[in-house]
Amino acid sequence: MGRIADKFAYLKGIGRKAFIPYLTAGDPNLETTERLLLALADAGADIIELGVPFSDPMADGPVIQRASERALLNPIGVAEILPVVERVRGRIDVPLVLFTYFNPLLQFRSSGLGEALRGAGIDGVLVLDLIPEEADEFVAEMRGVGIDTIFLVAPTSTDERIELIGRYASGFIYVVARTGVTGVRETIGREIRELVARVRRHSELPVAVGFGISRPEHVAEVWEYADAAVVGSRVVLEIEAHLESADLVQQVAQLTREMAGG
Repeated sequence: MGRIADKFAYLKGIGRKAFIPYLTAGDPNLETTERLLLALADAGADIIELGVPFSDPMADGPVIQRASERALLNPIGVAEILPVVERVRGRIDVPLVLFTYFNPLLQFRSSGLGEALRGAGIDGVLVLDLIPEEADEFVAEMRGVGIDTIFLVAPTSTDERIELIGRYASGFIYVVARTGVTGVRETIGREIRELVARVRRHSELPVAVGFGISRPEHVAEVWEYADAAVVGSRVVLEIEAHLESADLVQQVAQLTREMAGG
């Protein structure tokens, strides 16, 4: 098993659920990203999603769009991110998931992508605009080097599509708690509980819920029926709020401790 499967197996064994924060790499710079990865691991993150900044983020709301804009003030892509991952990997064992669109992967290189990601210490990849119908080659390459391929299930997904996603996914399945883009929200709808139940009928993989999880009580609610809660925009918003502060990393770590406590 890889790190992601090992993590979920360990948490199941001790009766806990996973907390998965998201960062945009390079926001506000790669040095801070490296410090944040270390701090989040120490503050209770079970898995960390590391977003590749992209100029046309179709699924990202305004908070993460602004983070990408800040990151892209400097030349940054997969090639610049992987050395950061490699340095961090020598110090933490928390699984790391690359959260990206397909274009940055194409810009990085046309062959040897899987070896490069695995060599740096990436454990999983979620490509937001890659659909299962077009994923055979990519999934085969990733699985060939032991990297999990994570796919999204939306509230609009049919049972047939969920079953298809279950065949292509590994590591965990990411259930989107809202249609549209990412962002902070006030409540988590009951329909998400039902969607998670539908996913479980088609796959034995752990199920994570994200998009709009922004409060400790949201995390606790998601943990009642899913295996993991993903918090993205709320973490990125905390970074944005402390861009000029010397204690940015400490503030984000404190938020992580609060959120990871459910």
